Amino acid sequence: MDHTSIDDVGIQNNPLGVHSERRPVSDALDTSDFAMNFFRLQPGESFSGGLHTHHDQEEVFYVEEGEATFTVGRDGDTEAVVSGGELIRFEPGEFQQGTNTGDDELVGWALGAPKSKHDWDEIESIVYCQECEEETGHGLSLTDAGRFELTCMECDNSFTS
Repeated sequence: MDHTSIDDVGIQNNPLGVHSERRPVSDALDTSDFAMNFFRLQPGESFSGGLHTHHDQEEVFYVEEGEATFTVGRDGDTEAVVSGGELIRFEPGEFQQGTNTGDDELVGWALGAPKSKHDWDEIESIVYCQECEEETGHGLSLTDAGRFELTCMECDNSFTS
């Protein structure tokens, strides 16, 4: 049995600087088959660095307090608003990005299975490719310096964020 307090879980934010507080609870509890991250998002901050999917993991977001707007779909053409006390689920391969669109702090959780850690080869982000001159799917990896390296799936152009 493992036991912890949210305040005892260290803050480990996204390298893109898109949020001010992310606490990887699954690391603190040493889970292997379940991911759990606690967030406090200020207005305008997001759970992740952009529209993305996990091809190998389903995700559930629980908004405890506040309001998040999720952009959904590969083209980001659908929105879903999730308020305090509500949840939203994304199946593996479903593109999404959640942002605090309210005026107050958002307190929420990101839950994923079947793994507690990202398989970087199974994440795809939609970002602008300077070579293709349009938004395309990009593979994602983490550099030794803790930054993201994104590689265009169309032209193989890479950049570090």
